[in-house]
Amino acid sequence: PPGNRRCAMLRDLADTVNGNLKGKQKLSLERYIQGAYFDRVLDAANQRLLQMSDGRFRLRRRADGGLVSQTGLDLDVFDEYTGTQRDVRTMSGGESFQASLALALGMADVVQAHAGGVQLDAMFIDEGFGSLDGEALEHALRILEQLTNGQRLVGVISHVEELRQRIEQKLVVRATRQGSHLECLG
Repeated sequence: PPGNRRCAMLRDLADTVNGNLKGKQKLSLERYIQGAYFDRVLDAANQRLLQMSDGRFRLRRRADGGLVSQTGLDLDVFDEYTGTQRDVRTMSGGESFQASLALALGMADVVQAHAGGVQLDAMFIDEGFGSLDGEALEHALRILEQLTNGQRLVGVISHVEELRQRIEQKLVVRATRQGSHLECLG
């Protein structure tokens, strides 16, 4: 009967939208759309990550979809030096910091490009620079300097002496017995 066919069609459509279609990848419509936006963020992030890593690392959304659980937003890192791809959780502390910074900047770029005139003019980074070697720190600083040249405010909270020496304008928090005080330098 026509009613049973319609009901079966609607059930298949609902299963497809919810990522529950038997024998198919478990990817809901919501995750599919999130993945499309995430790809834009990754494209923007990879421009920065390639600069910070001397062309070595590129983030990729994991393509293998399972039939058991929801997929679509897992990340891998492709290493241009070795030609291998691995889970981002295997990155070192410094590499992970670079990837996180690149993702944050990539997200800011995409939001700004699609938010109808919304400007993201300030960014604060809390630590992480201590995990970078000298060369990686130099690359990260170059990216941050490019951001400040574009009239963005970049605030950095750090105890890394080399970084503190390179930043021209500083707010230094001094802890005393009478409480903490701010000191403007530069």
